[in-house]
Amino acid sequence: MSDSHFDLIVVGAGPGGYVAAIRAAQLGLKTACIDKRGNWGGTCLNVGCIPSKALLHSSEKFEEAQDHLAEHGVNVGKVELDLKTLMARKDKVVDDLTKGIGFLFKKNKVTGITGAAKITKPGEVEVMDDSGTETYTAKNILIATGSEVAPLPGVEIDEDKIVSSTGALSLSKVPKHLVVVGGGYIGLEMGSVWRRLGSKVTVVEFLDAIVPNMDTEVGTALQKTLAKQGMEFRLGTKVTGAKTTKTQVTLMVEPAADGDAEDIKCDVVLVSIGRIPFTEGLGLDHVGVEMDQRGVIQVDEHFKTSVDGIYAIGDVIPGAMLAHKAEEEGIACVEHLAGQATHINYDAIPSVVYTWPEAASVGRTEEQLKEAGVDYSKGSFPFMANSRARANGDTEGFVKILADAATDEVLGVHIIGPDAGTLIAELALAMEFGASSEDVARTCHAHPTLNEAVKEAALGVEGSPIHI
Repeated sequence: MSDSHFDLIVVGAGPGGYVAAIRAAQLGLKTACIDKRGNWGGTCLNVGCIPSKALLHSSEKFEEAQDHLAEHGVNVGKVELDLKTLMARKDKVVDDLTKGIGFLFKKNKVTGITGAAKITKPGEVEVMDDSGTETYTAKNILIATGSEVAPLPGVEIDEDKIVSSTGALSLSKVPKHLVVVGGGYIGLEMGSVWRRLGSKVTVVEFLDAIVPNMDTEVGTALQKTLAKQGMEFRLGTKVTGAKTTKTQVTLMVEPAADGDAEDIKCDVVLVSIGRIPFTEGLGLDHVGVEMDQRGVIQVDEHFKTSVDGIYAIGDVIPGAMLAHKAEEEGIACVEHLAGQATHINYDAIPSVVYTWPEAASVGRTEEQLKEAGVDYSKGSFPFMANSRARANGDTEGFVKILADAATDEVLGVHIIGPDAGTLIAELALAMEFGASSEDVARTCHAHPTLNEAVKEAALGVEGSPIHI
């Protein structure tokens, strides 16, 4: 075999791509991973999940020191923000992790290739960089190029006054007034960061609710909590345009239904209305890969596209745009290529909003169960009645478990509260194993922990919680 021929070429080194490449190499496939960035990790690691969580954590510490440590008898005097150091820490976290992926590539003998990839025909990929074009061949090609920011008509992103999530991660100063267009995960998280650091934050959402894909009860509770923290919401509101000057942005809005138009003046606008598959320049039309009108690649149960030898995973195919979904799909795809049996239970893939409190869910919502005509039972338990939450001073929110009324199988779990993103893992595991609410209720949970709220919610499905 030549150095330019592989068993598998993975295009894209985000969570789905680099994980797939490493797993393929572990299974004995000669594997290359191509990415046009100079750093591995894709959007998630470089300008998405990881830097945003670093900023969220730092901003939480700032707000805690400024407003809440005194409640614990810790007096720190005047608290000042060093934004430059805060940003430098975020950048170091990203840099260390991208280098870590490079180490994993070497450890697992994955060939990392930097450049813009184009599939010229099945089994052949051209890679262009500053030095020219190189051609590589492979038995199979896996597309894992992720997604990009969805544009908003009439509002041009310049990454200065009107920013995407990428620009919102690197603002040089705290805006006096930040307007977030879009009430989804990314907008609420970045809005939370800058609100804690001192911005007035207004969220403008076209729909009548934030996080519309989550359970309505959780979404409503999250909005109330964020509003109590100081975030303002303009729901059912459409953005029609924007004008910028050197010092401010004027955002034109009007009711989504009908009504009078008005202007909102602010320092920075964050456009966060969703993401779209990134497939531009890959040559997919040329080779005949089938996509829908939104650019979503169509695949079968083993992630094969309409072209033999070309596969796709993650944000470029149907389903939720989640890094951990892409990872599972990448592993399942390459294990199938290696001749192994694979399976993904999409009902057991959790999703998390990393505000504080966090909001997390797995499985179906109450609204989905009602629409499907499923008879279910519900148990709910507030963190206000959880001893660890009371001790920590984090009592916002609740755990809600939905179970089949006949079989008691857990069908969905929805949490808003402290560390909800960690707590949801227990329920994802329960659902993966087909557990009943009784199974969860009869599992011994350590005391005092936040997880006891999960046990109590499970007890509540049968109407017998202990602590309320």
